[in-house]
Parts: sequence; structure tokens; C-alpha cells
Amino acid sequence: MAISDFDLVLFGGTGDLSMRKLLPALYARDRAKDLPAEGRIICIGRDNKSDEDFIAIVEKDSKPHISAASMDADVWQRFCKRLRYVSVNAKEAGSFQNLVKALRDDPQLTRVFYLATPPSLFASICENLANAGLATANSRVVLEKPLGRDLASARDINKQVGRHFSESQIFRIDHYLGKEAVQNLLALRFGNVLFEPLWRREWISDVQITIAEELGAGGRVDYYDTAGALRDMLQNHLLQLLCIVAMEPPVTNSADAVRDEKLKVLRSLKRFTPTTLAMNVVRGQYRAGHVNGVAVPGYRKEEDANPESHTETFVAVKAEIDTWRWAGVPFYLRTGKRMADSLAEIVVRFKSVPHSIFAQQNNSTLPNCLVIRLQPDEGLHMNLMAKTPGDGMRLRPVELEMDFREKFKTPRMEAYERLLLDVLRGHLTLFMRSDELEAAWEWVEPILEHWEQQETDPIPYNAGTWGPAAASALIGRDGLQWREEALPEV
Repeated sequence: MAISDFDLVLFGGTGDLSMRKLLPALYARDRAKDLPAEGRIICIGRDNKSDEDFIAIVEKDSKPHISAASMDADVWQRFCKRLRYVSVNAKEAGSFQNLVKALRDDPQLTRVFYLATPPSLFASICENLANAGLATANSRVVLEKPLGRDLASARDINKQVGRHFSESQIFRIDHYLGKEAVQNLLALRFGNVLFEPLWRREWISDVQITIAEELGAGGRVDYYDTAGALRDMLQNHLLQLLCIVAMEPPVTNSADAVRDEKLKVLRSLKRFTPTTLAMNVVRGQYRAGHVNGVAVPGYRKEEDANPESHTETFVAVKAEIDTWRWAGVPFYLRTGKRMADSLAEIVVRFKSVPHSIFAQQNNSTLPNCLVIRLQPDEGLHMNLMAKTPGDGMRLRPVELEMDFREKFKTPRMEAYERLLLDVLRGHLTLFMRSDELEAAWEWVEPILEHWEQQETDPIPYNAGTWGPAAASALIGRDGLQWREEALPEV
């Protein structure tokens, strides 16, 4: 679908997200000729700068995030001609007249206001846009996370933004939903008949969803200490991935049909009680250790960190979904910083064969697993049992693998590239609806309240490991293991 002419306004246009992700993504789509020739990108900051001064900053801070293979001097010059800089103070209504003057007065023009700012500014920006006459029918607003700190603040954001923009104009972004592997999970589930009869409690033992980072919180301690792993990763990214795995087939792939099914999953998650919380939630914080052979400090020793911080850098949760399809199937969610590896993956583990006919040959069969790898390299892996060559019937695990880069030679589209295109096209499928956001907060809020009431320290774990031993015990009580623990020795 072709994109119509637009003015894309980036609040926080000089910030880290804009420089590292948004502008490189827009350059990539310009290079792919997806953007109309007249489309403009207006970057907002508080300081007074000329367009030339701002482009010099983009050259220094954003251009290095574009790969050398993708850099084309002619395209870069064309892209820079799209850029404008406008000085606006988000809290001062009068300064929005600078933006009014910079925008084109065309009722047919698509206007996108991307709020790459702290959520504390969402309400004032939207109110000032409305007072300046810019919250019109052809406008869209994009909200970056964190979308609140709890249910009350999330509802307040929805209320404040909803005063000036309708739900169909609000794009709550979760960049994990733009990843190629997540799109392929939808294709795998709903474009093939093979897995649907097996995608249920009768055949699936458990589901594991992991987002692990080798990096620590250094450089982001000010933000991270007010958020923690649960707010930063689990409430949004992990729960959205769970919804994609567990949702019922939607009637169509339209935005509301898909989001209706995701909402049903969130509302079907079994609620925690104080007793089940103690058994099914693990909170950890990394201490000093080694990552890839390099010594790294503990969280409380990071620069500018609070030496008595109770912020969790790791969280593992056992979730259950009370539906006919998933009753009794545990979903294990895990995320952490300073882990043994950087990866994001979904592991769907099927049940063991009901009876092994190979027992007399001293064979042990492992359950089949479907692994959807989101990063660092995106792909699908299916673990099966197969006979080893030679005399006798000896089995060993083998892996059927599809690497998206190898299979499809066309250039891969990064998550923010896809999501920005969908915003410009007005496609809402990959964006959270207000009731989804609130349902997710309703489920995680008892965890936050429990931690606040207990006032206990997170469990320490060494940097460079897979988190606290309690996370292994969490899944071990069900007779299971995290995938990296269950991999056979070669």
C-alpha cells in the first residue's frame, strides 16, 4: 500500500531513541523508496538550532547507526533534505506556534506526532497540540513506552491522550511486535494447517519466553531504577509475545480482530494471590561477575546507582491461562540483564511420546521443541529425534532450521521500519489498544504491590549467568528445565 504525503513530527527529536532507531529506520525506508518524495520529518527539541546545525548533529549521532552496506551518499543527501528542526517546549503552549508555522496547511496531509519523550509529557503535548488546532482528523499520535508505572497511571495516560485523539488515531508502540520472527509466528500459526491441531494443552507441555541481555543498566540507571525488569520488559514485550502464542485464530487479520483475541488472553491469565506469588515469581538483581570473560560491576556499583537499590534486574514468572485450549499448560516468562547470552526466543515444548519403543536400545527420547528465535538472528528451529547412521537403532536429537536471512535473500526490515510504515499507512494491528494496555497492568500490578509490601531485597545472581538459582527451581518444581539447561551435551 502506497504511503500518502506526510509530515512526521518527532518530539524528542534530538534524543537517543530518535538518533539510534527512528531516523535510521526512516532512512532505510527512504532508501527502499517507500516514502513519498514530499514527505517531511520535523524533529522537535527545546534548544534553538538551525536546520543546518541539527543535520550536523544527525551526521554525528545518527548516521553511525546505519550500516556501511546500507549507506548511499545520494540517498543520505535526499533524506537530510526531508529533515527540519523546530524548537518547542512541550510544557509551553505558546511555543507550539513554532510547530504550527512549520507544518503545511493541507487537510489531506497525514500528520504523525511521535512522542519519543517521557510519559510525563504525553498529556501536556497532546493538550498543547489540541489548543494549537493540530489534533485534527488526519492526525495520528504515537506513544513510546513506558506507558505508565501502574494501572492508575496507564489509565490516566489513556484518559489524557484520549481527550484529544480517538482510539483509531493512537498508536501505542511495542517494537517487539514489529520483529520479523513475530510476524512469522503469526504466519506459522494461521497460514498453515500443520500446527493448529497440536497447538493446545493435549500436545504442548509448556511454553518458555525469554528475553535476555548481556548488557547491564549502565548509562540508563536513572530510568531503570524507577522501572525495573517487570515494568521495562515483562508488562509489555513478554506479555505481547505470550498473547501472540496463545491467542485464538482471529476472524481476519484486521486490527481489532487481532487485538480482540489478544485481549481475551490477557483477561484469561490466572490472577496471583499472595501465596501463588511467592511460589511463581522470582525477582533478582545482578552482582559483580564476568560477561564474555570481562569483569563487570554489580547493579548497585554501576555509575550513579543507588547503593541500596531494591530494583529488580531479573524477573521470572510462571503464568497460566484459564481457557479450554491452555488449561494446565504453564507459560514461563523470563527476562534479565547481565545474563549469560543476549537472546530473545519463544520455546514451545511438546509432550513426550506416550510410549517409547526404543527403550531396550538404551535410548532416551527428548520432547520435540519448536523454537522461534527473535534475536540476535531471526529464525525457526524444530527439534526432532532421528536415527544416527550405522548399525542398530540409536536415536539422537537433530534440528530442522530455517534462517530467515538465508532463506529469503531480500533485505530484512527492522522492527521500527515496519512499525513506522504502519503508522504512516494507518495500520493499527501491531499496536496496543487501550484496553489491552490496562489488562496487562491489571495482571502485573499484584506483583508490584507484593514486592512493595514485602520490602525484601531481590535475590542476587552473578553477572554472566542465567539468573538466580530460584528461577531454575521455579520451573524445576514442574519437572521441567529452561531450554539452555535441557540442551543435550554434544
